[in-house]
Amino acid sequence: MSVRHINPEGLHRSPAFSQAVVVEQPAKTIYIGGQNGVDADGKVVGPTMGEQARQVFRNIRTILESEGATLANVVHWRIAALEGQTFDDGVAAFQEVWDRNDPPPAITVHFVSGLNPGCLVEIDAVAVI
Repeated sequence: MSVRHINPEGLHRSPAFSQAVVVEQPAKTIYIGGQNGVDADGKVVGPTMGEQARQVFRNIRTILESEGATLANVVHWRIAALEGQTFDDGVAAFQEVWDRNDPPPAITVHFVSGLNPGCLVEIDAVAVI
């Protein structure tokens, strides 16, 4: 399997995301449904974007590890943040868990008018092994 993170000339380059990720050859693909900042009991972990984003990444890490993968296998994040929230704490949480030596995934961010009650962020992901 080959995974290439591409940032073609003529497009903005960022250390935080790749413009696209190309996966070639047969591979195991994990599609992770939207994860909120909730614990194993389904309770929202805290009232801030940072607390909830950290829990989201813990939840995603748990899913990945159950399939023999790590965060480095993520090729795409789709992030929905509640309208009116600053996403700076969410970015800080991402930087805490992402190894800067790994090429960053492609990322899509949307600000939305509503999520599950009490939730400020929801992230889904695609990982390839």
